[in-house]
Amino acid sequence: MIPPDTPRIVCGGITTLDIIYGLDAIPTVPLKFRSERMTTSGGGLAGNAATACARLGARVSLIARLGDDPFADLMIEELERDGVDCGTVRRCPGYRSPVSAVIVDRQGERMVVSYSDPAIPSDTGWIPAGILDGAHAVYAETRWIEAALHLLPEARRRGLPSVLDADRRPTHPDVLTMASHVGFSAPALREWTGIDDLPTALKAASARAGNVLLVTDGAEGAWYMDAGEVRHEPAFPVRAVDTLGAGDTWHGALAVALAERMPLQPAVRFANAAAALKCTEFGGRKGMPSRQSVDAMLAGTR
Repeated sequence: MIPPDTPRIVCGGITTLDIIYGLDAIPTVPLKFRSERMTTSGGGLAGNAATACARLGARVSLIARLGDDPFADLMIEELERDGVDCGTVRRCPGYRSPVSAVIVDRQGERMVVSYSDPAIPSDTGWIPAGILDGAHAVYAETRWIEAALHLLPEARRRGLPSVLDADRRPTHPDVLTMASHVGFSAPALREWTGIDDLPTALKAASARAGNVLLVTDGAEGAWYMDAGEVRHEPAFPVRAVDTLGAGDTWHGALAVALAERMPLQPAVRFANAAAALKCTEFGGRKGMPSRQSVDAMLAGTR
């Protein structure tokens, strides 16, 4: 039984089914290839972040849209097995659920080919008015921008910390001002600012921001703004087997840390540890760590 004082996090965005193939190298020519490893796993930014939050000990509600098909059944079953509340996952009859084909090479790098039904309804009027009642933090992302535009202003009105996963440049740039914390991917920040050097890009972006900006940089760790200064938190050194879902794990872990009211530097370090551990196992979401594993890495006992 989950203790009643456990932080509750509301995640809104996409969830997918990933079909993951392991190869020696990512193909560069149009030939047939035989995979050495294969697995299926839930994926998608919000679905992954929700799972990461749940494994790290939070109570989680997921807001997402799926088709009315067997893929949706598999995704919801897996999410619920991890303890994610899927009561606000909308099943849309006549539409297809998102599916991705993923290739992971021996260095843990990946290539993703994804499909999302372009006609699936994007409206948010069906989301319960009190969805944030009792919440301690909110997560949103840019793939279902309508959900972010719906959730983030309400989180701010309620004084809740929120995390926006800006893994790509949003179609509504104003959303970048709505979250208390915006975590960019390195490519998204470079595209947004036109600056290649990440600390410089972060500094430039923060000049017109009233919230906390951060950027993840893979094995280099994360950069973040604190009291007007760019600070760096190194990554934990691990042997990367599969980086699929590492960024989603990082953002979910950051939401957990903020829900627990961790100061910024320990929160970023906590997120770095969770993301590093995720990279040590093949299978995308299947490698997301438990709270015990993250705490052990932070304590230096793992």
